[in-house]
Amino acid sequence: MPVTIQTPVIQFGTSRFLQAHADLFIDEAIAQGHAAGAITVVQSSGDATRRARLEALSADAGYPVRIRGLENGEKVDHALRVHSIKRTLSTSVDWAAIVTVFVEQVTYVLSNTGDAGYAPQPADKGRSFDQSMSYPAKLLLLLRARFEANANPLTIMPLELIQRNGQVLKARVLELAANDDQAFRQWLGETVCWADSLVDRIVSEPIEPAGAVAEPYALWAIERQAGLTAPCEHPCVQMVDDLEEIESLKLFILNLGHTFLVSLWQKQVAPALTVSAFLDDPSVKSELLDVLEREVLPGFIAAGLGDQARRYITTTIERFQNPFLQHQLADIAQNHQQKIERRVAGFIVWARKNGDHSSKPQLEAITAETQKG
Repeated sequence: MPVTIQTPVIQFGTSRFLQAHADLFIDEAIAQGHAAGAITVVQSSGDATRRARLEALSADAGYPVRIRGLENGEKVDHALRVHSIKRTLSTSVDWAAIVTVFVEQVTYVLSNTGDAGYAPQPADKGRSFDQSMSYPAKLLLLLRARFEANANPLTIMPLELIQRNGQVLKARVLELAANDDQAFRQWLGETVCWADSLVDRIVSEPIEPAGAVAEPYALWAIERQAGLTAPCEHPCVQMVDDLEEIESLKLFILNLGHTFLVSLWQKQVAPALTVSAFLDDPSVKSELLDVLEREVLPGFIAAGLGDQARRYITTTIERFQNPFLQHQLADIAQNHQQKIERRVAGFIVWARKNGDHSSKPQLEAITAETQKG
């Protein structure tokens, strides 16, 4: 491993989402002198079939990201090349090198390992590395090595789509460290910074062997806490006092809107369609706008978020109408009942909690149909 390569950011996961999100933001910030520095990407799955992706991610020429969609009513279609990733490693063959980088160079830890990466494994309680360990267990080994070597603080920033993702990861790591020394556990709990964040960008398709096609809209919202700074300054990176506002907008407008469209689509017994193709039907767009403005918006007004919700509805419709994204309604329809419970029924409860008791006939009809099923 070339020791001359300095990467203060280490990233677990090679997903196309990360390629078109955090890795791209850090690349653009490096060019402006507003980033902590370059990235080492770690493939935590150990999948040997993805070796070509690892090599392409850190190639001198960079990898491509194509931004396609609508922005302020205008079509956007342009390509970028990302050079922020300077080293790629795999836990299956490079564990010793990963430990060295983690102990000697890292100040930020990013991850997007999915639900499978967090799932507890029988090997998790071991004190030495095993490829079958979950991501939190592998992270604990690395944190223990860093503590024993120098105990310098660092910031851990999971990007998984888990509410309060930083605190969830912290709790799991501390659970696994239950039998460790008190000094190490105290360092984990009080010195290491565990950041909660919310990420949003539709990344519609991969570019092989590395790269992605993504929409113009992107957000990386990070909740403020003492001593926390973002790994880069970028227009898409926002430090916020409380993630709840952004989480509510995303869940109860964008996600609820997707679920409402699926309910309409299923009733029509329509052919397989993308979201944008379905919205080409004026009656469908009208119904979506009607439910967002008449039934959803009053809940946000009651919560004191009326202006934010109006802007978010406008942005959401523009994102839904992106003609370049192959966002299939059939894909969104997976786990439809659970999504109705969280997005639609959950919104009705949230709105009433905030003092909105207005009539919501379309949303209530959707929840009633689910209860019958």
